[in-house]
Amino acid sequence: MITERRLPAWLKVRAPGGPNYLDLRRRFRDNGLHTVCEEAHCPNIGDCWERRTATFMILGDICTRACSYCAVTTGTPVTLDLEEPARLAQTVERMDLKYAVITSVNRDELPDGGAFIFAQCVRQIRRRLPTCKIEVLIPDFQGNWNALASVAAAAPDTLNHNIETVRRVFPRVRPRGDYDQSLELLSRAKRLEPSGVTKSGMMVGLGEAWDEVIETMRDLRSADCDLLTIGQYLRPSDRHAPLSKWYTPDEFDELRREGEALGFRHVASGPLVRSSYHADEQHEAAAANVPV
Repeated sequence: MITERRLPAWLKVRAPGGPNYLDLRRRFRDNGLHTVCEEAHCPNIGDCWERRTATFMILGDICTRACSYCAVTTGTPVTLDLEEPARLAQTVERMDLKYAVITSVNRDELPDGGAFIFAQCVRQIRRRLPTCKIEVLIPDFQGNWNALASVAAAAPDTLNHNIETVRRVFPRVRPRGDYDQSLELLSRAKRLEPSGVTKSGMMVGLGEAWDEVIETMRDLRSADCDLLTIGQYLRPSDRHAPLSKWYTPDEFDELRREGEALGFRHVASGPLVRSSYHADEQHEAAAANVPV
């Protein structure tokens, strides 16, 4: 395992603090909204917020699961904010976003896992700002396919669900998830909306082997997944899953080429790539690469 705490040069980023960053932070606070950018300690927060793009995190900031790679707070949520979709849509409209990404904590205590709120967010944004494209990054809903169908019925432009890691490592870092269930979700999403765009993402550096990464890509393509993101796992604290390896930029380039050869419509692969990093550009690239 990696014991060196010093980041490789290619992982160093400037501390956030520009005018757009400060403006967006104020807007989110004023509207009682959360972002995964902050909750997950994303290294790209300065870059994305200066571009006036952000990933909204709905359903509160307390997750019912405790995945060993994740920095989001774990606990028992006590409320469900039914007004959140309206506030979110209002903020998206005021920001005049071209592309909005919506994700959430896991809410396993809810019968539908929060699917109704996801669908309402999409519909409310469509009503206020029809030109804005919408990506949802959804949890697995514990295999509740009716919940998935309700989100798909709202017709997001991109439906994203992260596989996160390879089959062998999955039970260790996502003990309350299921690798095959995640693949089934992506496959069902494509069947529900054949013309829709599906997407998944994974981290490397959690103890996987190179061939296992390629095998996971094959599994995702078997589920007819269109878009893929691959990024470096960064250990949030000593309590989280250990880091096994720093992948080099050249290795990320090779993984991108492998993914493209397997037939993904677009692969974003790099040390600082995260599931929603430059998601608008990835969607546009996929739209320009429609399979015959």
